[in-house]
Amino acid sequence: MMKIGNIELKSNVILAPMAGITDKTYRTICKKFGAGLVCTEMISAKGLLYNDKKTHTLMDIDTGDTPVSLQIFGSDPDIMEKIVIEKLNKMDTFQILDINMGCPAPKIVKNGDGSALMKNPKLAGEIMKRVKAASTKPVTVKFRKGWNDESINFLEIGKIAQDAGIDAVTLHGRTREQFYSGKADWDSIRKLKENMDIPVIGNGDIFTPKDVLDMIEYTGCDGVMIGRGAFGNPWIFRDSNELLKGNEIEEAISHEEKLRQLSEHVEMLVREKPERVALMQMRKHAGWYIKGLRGAAEMRGSFNKVKTRDEMIELINEYIEKINKNS
Repeated sequence: MMKIGNIELKSNVILAPMAGITDKTYRTICKKFGAGLVCTEMISAKGLLYNDKKTHTLMDIDTGDTPVSLQIFGSDPDIMEKIVIEKLNKMDTFQILDINMGCPAPKIVKNGDGSALMKNPKLAGEIMKRVKAASTKPVTVKFRKGWNDESINFLEIGKIAQDAGIDAVTLHGRTREQFYSGKADWDSIRKLKENMDIPVIGNGDIFTPKDVLDMIEYTGCDGVMIGRGAFGNPWIFRDSNELLKGNEIEEAISHEEKLRQLSEHVEMLVREKPERVALMQMRKHAGWYIKGLRGAAEMRGSFNKVKTRDEMIELINEYIEKINKNS
């Protein structure tokens, strides 16, 4: 277990905030499988200030998923401070506030937000200091190793965060220039942990429960954040928790179980969003759930053609029947 401020997590295996992925439905699923903390998609501070409808949709949180971290991004200290005082402090649906200083997306960094803040440590520090001072909830920061190989400044950003009173930091062991390519540098996570007094959460190249254990043992980090490794694989939280307890992990997830979880995901998402929108979003999730299954290419093609919830559920049931007949 680990603590972030006054919030105690039941597990130190955490779901990363991911745009277009970690909506309320997927957070609920990962929480069910044992994620110690789930995080919203990143939310624009400016969007909150101007009451943007889409921004408020991203803030739809199931209180049963507690604890939840709400992630904001922006580069204007005045706006960041203002939305914390006027809006976020009044919300009781989330327990931890996270500042995004790691997103590499061009549309984010071109405005000076996300990982672009690592190029301006003074501004990054001002944002952290003012958000922390304004917030009634614990505040965390997620950042990268640096902007590029010529600008590796994670230690500097980490120290600034600690001096600003930030309650915990998450380090993705890649530079912004790398995006998600190459190998994550776990040495940077270890070095940051060695130089910090606040909790350090490691992120990058976590695809199996063994990776979770290896990262903790190698870096000494307090927690592990899982991003792409959770795509179509919420079981990674359950199995990671078991491995960390010293227990043996169950056998590989059966194809039928993966398809039944896919079916549940469809049902949940259709309840949360317009059917057409839900089915479009389920195409990518379906591809992840069925990866490695026999006939996955055929299934993917079929799922991409469905137009209703009933069609998709029927297809899933047909594939389950085929699996049972062939087993």
